[in-house]
Amino acid sequence: MGRAFEFRKERKMKRWAAMSKIFARLNKDIILAIKEGGGIADPDTNARLRAVLQNCKAANMPKDNIERAIKKATDKDTSDYKEVTFEGYGPHGIAVYVETATDNNNRTVANVRSHFNRGGGQLGTTGSVEFMFNRMCFFNVADNGMDVDDLTLELIDFGAEEVEKDDEANQFIVSAPFESFGALQTKLEGDGMEIVESGLERVPTTTKALSPEQVEEVEALIEKLEGDDDVQAVYHTMEPSVG
Repeated sequence: MGRAFEFRKERKMKRWAAMSKIFARLNKDIILAIKEGGGIADPDTNARLRAVLQNCKAANMPKDNIERAIKKATDKDTSDYKEVTFEGYGPHGIAVYVETATDNNNRTVANVRSHFNRGGGQLGTTGSVEFMFNRMCFFNVADNGMDVDDLTLELIDFGAEEVEKDDEANQFIVSAPFESFGALQTKLEGDGMEIVESGLERVPTTTKALSPEQVEEVEALIEKLEGDDDVQAVYHTMEPSVG
């Protein structure tokens, strides 16, 4: 399996277990999609919102939650969330990249710095670790019986770099540079393929293997970061422990 697949599988298994946290993140994703889409709450004309709503469906997010988030996003009195990233190092030289969505940058900066310090790491400056990650997009597509090689040929001209079959989920996993998100979304939807989930992610270009004890130390920091209400995603350069 490809590197992107392994890291995605690890995050899914280890760090997205709490439904309430997933819903909170998706709630912010809906607000960001509508705010950045000029206040457009129609998924037919707001591609980012359409992708977020697909993810909400995949996570079994209740319809009432989705409707409340959309209403909140279109309310002029709602505070604007901004996407802010942080970079640093965890224990044993593991690079860590943190994506947040916040309506109070001072609070978020203080909290993230505290998590790094207490977790045996150090918050760095912008650009200090970003170069260690490739920014990618992914699509989990329902298996339509197509051969994986044939699907790869169909999608390669639209930017796809990897197309893998997840037999357990009965899905194809399509990975590509993040710039190809729009072209692939249009192609898959135009071909009538069911996009179960999609999004952007950062995949490390190199990884570092640690001992079980060292892994625990790094995971403790990652768990603290991911438990923060403002944090949307955490990426790292530690070798995945899930095969």
